[in-house]
Amino acid sequence: MANLWEDMETGPDAPDVIYAVVECLKGERNKYEYDKDIPGVVLDRVLHSNVHYPSDYGFMPQTYYDDEDPFDVLVLVEDQTFPGCVIEARPVALMRMDDDGEQDDKVIAVPTEDPRYDHIEDLDDIPQQLQDEIDEFFSTYKNLEAGKEVETLGWEDKQAAKDAIVHAMELYEENFA
Repeated sequence: MANLWEDMETGPDAPDVIYAVVECLKGERNKYEYDKDIPGVVLDRVLHSNVHYPSDYGFMPQTYYDDEDPFDVLVLVEDQTFPGCVIEARPVALMRMDDDGEQDDKVIAVPTEDPRYDHIEDLDDIPQQLQDEIDEFFSTYKNLEAGKEVETLGWEDKQAAKDAIVHAMELYEENFA
């Protein structure tokens, strides 16, 4: 069985087009995580707060970020996919975040194969209401977990997202190649 973190490329044309491996599903409270040792998706926990993922959420293959995990990506979708699904996507924004003192930024991306998102090219194309919902989710989803502190630190454009992806690819290369 292929290891979705180690055996796949970051994308067919990274950082412009990336692969997102879905772990958590839009509209759900289950926090799934890909376990590279199995390899497979396992239930990590159910979110303690009464919130749900605003869109499909996962990671980019062959990336490693400052929080010492694969780089996170939230893919804007109309309908949820499934844990382990691979979505070809275009990065359009970056949400800066601090999770318990560690840099834990999130790339926001759109599927390349969904024409409903063709018009979203950069941060300014994401409706403000959706930005607010995403920010609110990540600001509050750990509130009821003892000892967990999360702070969202604002939004940046597509270029910042691509720069962060390159950084995550370089960290992966340094640590695992």
